[in-house]
Amino acid sequence: MQRDAMGACEIEWIDVHENPEAVRELGVDIEAVRERLHVRDAGGVKVGADAAAALWSRTRGLRWASRLLALPRVRALAQRAYAAFARWLYRWNRRHGRW
Repeated sequence: MQRDAMGACEIEWIDVHENPEAVRELGVDIEAVRERLHVRDAGGVKVGADAAAALWSRTRGLRWASRLLALPRVRALAQRAYAAFARWLYRWNRRHGRW
């Protein structure tokens, strides 16, 4: 991710259904990407709550949330909550024929 002259972050969103090569580059299967958010940056690949924190750290107005998730106890709780929500959302999307 790079910043433009105004300090805004450029985030490239990739639709893995239109660009399946992106999934192969991550070394995971498509179902893993459908179930959890994946972010690739200079520090590597982050998944789930860590991926959300990586995005928030680069989003004006949400940097505080990223710093909050960096706290060990908050991070552990956020990871469990994210995993439960992601699992529920994934199943809901499958049930409704989204993929």
